[in-house]
Amino acid sequence: MKKNIHPNYVEATVTCACGNTFKTMSTKENIQVEVCSKCHPFYTGKQNQGTKKGQVEKFNKKFGFTDEK
Repeated sequence: MKKNIHPNYVEATVTCACGNTFKTMSTKENIQVEVCSKCHPFYTGKQNQGTKKGQVEKFNKKFGFTDEK
């Protein structure tokens, strides 16, 4: 690698809005994030499945795939 053209690679502290912190390597020393693996709905199992059901019903109604006969 060429000298004096690469940024410094340091240990960084990542801080989430939920209060969780962890260490990683980066060119910045402090990183602020809004969502991490401790509070993201996909990783915590708190996903909202209600919106998909509404979309399926809307599709079925639009194309006449309802059980109402």
